[in-house]
Amino acid sequence: MLTFFINFKTYSEATGEKALRLAKICHRVAQDKNVKIIPLVQAVDLFRVGRAVGGSVWTQHVDWQKPGQATGWVNLEAIMASGASGTLLNHSEHCLPPGTIKQVIKRAKDLDDNFRIMVCGGTLGQLKKLVFTKPDYLAYEIKELIGGKDSITKVSPGSVRKAIIIAKEKNIPLIVGAGVNSQEDVLLAKKMGARGVLISSAMVLASNPEKKLRELASGI
Repeated sequence: MLTFFINFKTYSEATGEKALRLAKICHRVAQDKNVKIIPLVQAVDLFRVGRAVGGSVWTQHVDWQKPGQATGWVNLEAIMASGASGTLLNHSEHCLPPGTIKQVIKRAKDLDDNFRIMVCGGTLGQLKKLVFTKPDYLAYEIKELIGGKDSITKVSPGSVRKAIIIAKEKNIPLIVGAGVNSQEDVLLAKKMGARGVLISSAMVLASNPEKKLRELASGI
């Protein structure tokens, strides 16, 4: 079964009460279509979204610093207490050194082995290094295609297949993103062997987000 990860980013259309509305759409479509849809929300919206829709809600980033004198950092314990069941790390819009990624993953797993972590990479070379951080999911997004209309599955199918092989060698599910905006894109990702798709603007900025998400979910 393909998993849909919906990245709310910091769009005004996905912040505050609008984040709650979009999360409810994700929850409703997941139930109706019998698919797994995970919203990735801002830390400030995590508690209200988790309390309202339950299920799997992730945050877009977390830091490794322990509770206490760590003003301004996004604390793992706080994220977990707010209802997050996972997090994204190293998105191209919030890059991290490999050492930091390892620190976050180690702390997270020490706290709760069921807490899921997806690490993003923008090139095959990066993916080859990132598999050694041992995330639960590896995401492949070519930076130049993010937010555009040209899907990674159509523009660079060869590199997607290579990314899947890299991930499979370490038994890590590969998620594909960047420009995924149609049923065909979703179906192509599935046929190539991806275990999920990472989607943002195609749904979040759609004139009718629920209609768009239902269309995408029908692609599998």
